[in-house]
Amino acid sequence: MKELMPITQSFTVNYQYQLLFTNGLFSLDNTLLRAIIRKYKPVGEVKCFFVLDDKVLEFHPNLINAIKTYCNQIGDAIKYTQTLVVPGGEASKKDDAAVQQVLKGINDYAICRHSFVIAIGGGAVIDMVGYAAAIAHRGVKLIRVPTTVLAQNDAAVGVKNSINAFGKKNFLGTFALPYAIINDFQFLETLEQRDWISGVAEAVKVALIKDADFFQYIKNKAQNLAAREMESMSYVIHRCAELHMQHIALGGDPFESGSSRPLDFGHWAAHKLEQMTHYQLRHGEAVAIGMALDLTYAYLVELIDLQTLETILTVLQQIGFNLKVPVQTEVELSVLLKGIEEFREHLGGELTITLISEIGKKHDVHTIDYLVMKDAIRVLNQKVA
Repeated sequence: MKELMPITQSFTVNYQYQLLFTNGLFSLDNTLLRAIIRKYKPVGEVKCFFVLDDKVLEFHPNLINAIKTYCNQIGDAIKYTQTLVVPGGEASKKDDAAVQQVLKGINDYAICRHSFVIAIGGGAVIDMVGYAAAIAHRGVKLIRVPTTVLAQNDAAVGVKNSINAFGKKNFLGTFALPYAIINDFQFLETLEQRDWISGVAEAVKVALIKDADFFQYIKNKAQNLAAREMESMSYVIHRCAELHMQHIALGGDPFESGSSRPLDFGHWAAHKLEQMTHYQLRHGEAVAIGMALDLTYAYLVELIDLQTLETILTVLQQIGFNLKVPVQTEVELSVLLKGIEEFREHLGGELTITLISEIGKKHDVHTIDYLVMKDAIRVLNQKVA
């Protein structure tokens, strides 16, 4: 038989999505959502299926009625179908139960690829709904309405969606862009203090690896942020999200084909600590500890000096973070350090841990000295005791 030549083809797909800011998205005088739908379909109604975080509903008990009223009175752009309420926090993505609820709703209300799923909630719910929307019909359109600081500046502005499986965070997931993200600052007003400050950890993270001036702003405004000053927080959210989205678009690896993930600075320990505490730690709280640990390691291996380490630790503490690594036994220590190998597996290929060599400049390492990391835990816990 004659040998057949291989067929090779390549193509380029242009992705575009937008992050918008507002107050009171479902107020009748706010036409933003209608404008987004109208941009997609200038004439006629578009089916919209809403998925709502039950923790948001707890603080906004009239929200479902507000959504219905908005859809019915804002004009003929949106055809309201249903609002599905799902568990908030990590409970929404601990397995596929909530995903199946969303998929059933997409099926029951005939949500097609020209309809919209609108996810309203914290980062975990946004993650889970995004995953369901990405696998239904190979992808239905998604609008994200993040309601926490962490979701507004980090979790909801990327291109990833996921749920947990096999005891591992984000084991199942997709890369799928939302049609739009809407940050409604009004939702932040009712956050518990832990959730208010939690997302600032992600802003500190991106500042440390990308923007020294931004870190200086956070340092200057640390007490304002702790005191819930909205002007400072809105800037922190905007700048953090901007840097995050720039990294996705301009970093050269939007779908993470390589092994380097600078936006996961502090996350190898954070992911493991969340699991070890049965998600009693908020993600941002775990990231703050994870960064503090990796920064202490960076100091011990002489990547950064003591003044840099102590400056960053002080800022994190002023914002309100408890930076003590919650391990008390050798067994717990071994479980935590296992997170390094799990992180490598999650990345695939070569281990790459992002540290910094100075504020605003990342430094990737490909090996971790476990004895030094153990010492870093001891040193950090002494410093923040």
